[in-house]
Amino acid sequence: MDTVHEALRQAILSSSLRPGERLNPNELATQLGVSLMPVRHAIQLLAAEGLVEVRPRSGTFVASVSAREVRETFEIRCALECLAVEKAISALSADDLAEMRRLGNAMAKAPRTDADRRRHEQSNANFHLLFLRAAGNDKLLEMYAGLRAHIQIAGVHAGDQDWRSRLAQETAEHEAILVAVEARDTVGAVEAMRRHITRSCESLAAAVEKKNGRED
Repeated sequence: MDTVHEALRQAILSSSLRPGERLNPNELATQLGVSLMPVRHAIQLLAAEGLVEVRPRSGTFVASVSAREVRETFEIRCALECLAVEKAISALSADDLAEMRRLGNAMAKAPRTDADRRRHEQSNANFHLLFLRAAGNDKLLEMYAGLRAHIQIAGVHAGDQDWRSRLAQETAEHEAILVAVEARDTVGAVEAMRRHITRSCESLAAAVEKKNGRED
């Protein structure tokens, strides 16, 4: 059943199943080559994660998001990541710093293809996860992992086409974080991370508002 859950989860996060799309459990079971029971169980797990909505007498749908939900999610993300930076900065090893710098350099290169963008997004995720893992707090990492799915589905829902224009700004923000971390400047690193996440939040919220026709 975990395999079915993961397959459907990845289909949502990769936009194979789009926000607002109605899910037919029978069709999904046929596509995945399983019985109906593991599909229903997977849908229950996805609903608990907030990735699908079960509407009585209407059916099950891939969750959509509002700009308000984006801002609320990022508010929690900011608190978690800033705490992670504060706890991690003295614990980051030389290898951690080298990997962080490598990821920063990789992200500074403009993606040319969809595959490049996927690698860019993975590098970005790994960059932030370095802090979470170095913080040494399993609960912090668990809470952050729960938010990641909501952030990803917001990006899918927004279908943001303006990300290229923000690449230089994102690169500068990552560089500011790196410089502070390499100097073991806790206050500067936390503030640089806060600015980065706040800007990311507003960019994504604006894209969602545009997609929703400012219905939020």
